[in-house]
Amino acid sequence: MNQPTRPSRPARRPRPAAKAAPAAPRHPLLVQLGEWHPELFGDEPRPLKRGIYEDLMAAHGEALSAEELKAALALHTRSTRYLNVLASGQPRRGLDGQAVEPVAPDQRFHAIVEVHRRRQQRSPEDMKPQLQQRIVRAFEGSGLGREAYAALVRGRDEAINAITEAALDEASTRIAREAALLRAFEASGQDLEAFASGYGMPTDEARRMLERARQRR
Repeated sequence: MNQPTRPSRPARRPRPAAKAAPAAPRHPLLVQLGEWHPELFGDEPRPLKRGIYEDLMAAHGEALSAEELKAALALHTRSTRYLNVLASGQPRRGLDGQAVEPVAPDQRFHAIVEVHRRRQQRSPEDMKPQLQQRIVRAFEGSGLGREAYAALVRGRDEAINAITEAALDEASTRIAREAALLRAFEASGQDLEAFASGYGMPTDEARRMLERARQRR
């Protein structure tokens, strides 16, 4: 006896791919500034020198509204994209794109912390380890001693203060180890390859540690 045939199921239609949220429109004046100065306001922004507002008004005053420029610069310098480059340790630049001054250590630190807070709000992952490593690099690049740096950046947020202290502990331990390695190397009379081999270290790693120690001395 023939069994009744089951009706075939209609083929499932593939689900359309989720559309990415459209990017927020940029302030029209920031678009214009990007055309005039792409090295500062383009796809990869750069830290702006202090007094950039006055420089822009002097260069483009006839085409700019003072109030609109202030509003556009405020929007730009509070954006995560800008804070992230400020946190990276890049120097501040003028309208010609040339580096003119470093970002102050406390300004770099606060940019790092603000970027961390914004990212942590969007992520279930604990991002404190990444924050600690960024603070380590910022401290090492500051040229300041531990106590001076800690006094400069300490704020009211005790959780951030604790992460900062852990970062300074880590950096201080590494700095002391690299200084001791440099003293041992200079006293050894050996070439780098033989010295690194005696310590069970790759030559390139020993070279980087010694170079960092020389720069700090």
